[in-house]
Amino acid sequence: MFNKLAMLKNQIGGLPALAVAYSGGVDSSLLLKVAYDCLGNRVVAITAAGINHSNREIEDSKDFCSNLGVRQFIIQTEPLEIPGFCENSPERCYLCKKDLLTRIKERALELGIEAVADGSNKDDLDDFRPGRKAVEEQGILRPLLDAALTKEEIRQLAKDLQLACWDKPAAACLASRFPFGETINAEKLMMVEQAENYLAELGFRQLRVRMHGNLARIELGVDERNKIADYEIMDKIYERLKELGFTYVTFDLGGYKCGG
Repeated sequence: MFNKLAMLKNQIGGLPALAVAYSGGVDSSLLLKVAYDCLGNRVVAITAAGINHSNREIEDSKDFCSNLGVRQFIIQTEPLEIPGFCENSPERCYLCKKDLLTRIKERALELGIEAVADGSNKDDLDDFRPGRKAVEEQGILRPLLDAALTKEEIRQLAKDLQLACWDKPAAACLASRFPFGETINAEKLMMVEQAENYLAELGFRQLRVRMHGNLARIELGVDERNKIADYEIMDKIYERLKELGFTYVTFDLGGYKCGG
């Protein structure tokens, strides 16, 4: 693993400057930390802020950049204005990613930086990720992938480097909470975000609130499922999600699943 870290540092260290497409997750956090160690103030973080991005994640990203001492630039995105996004076809992620990366590259060039990198890693190759096509088309660097780092190795390196986010649960665009074909709009995205924020306030960490029409399907980390087996907690969740506009509130017995 440390040979892979050396490979990562060697690749990044050879760049004149770098803009990291920074989401606040573990993968991009490790990439940003290593880039800062190699390049100092020649690295910047560019973070997207749109209605499909959780405000909790954006605030986490701000805290990380501030603590690390890296300049961060927030760019506003308008995913609902992207043709085809609201219809939520299997190409939605590609369309959104293409728009996002175009904006990030434009901001980087305004800063005089040509190289842009993201947190793609080896395990991503095994997932269904339509957005990967946009990464390739836009010429985005993928240093973690080039170093053949897996998600488990990335977490271990983040822990070794004493990054507070090393065990942070995986996060994703809020649009991923809807099955393909389910129309996406601002109201639905806000319902999902507020529902997940409430569950986080109750102490749940790995969670998703999937939306199927007027039904909320709650996924929790497999080791957190027992926490919901409490009538008081169930009643609180039910009442809060009803307030948000859901008619039915269900709990997925299988627990959290990536892309579920």
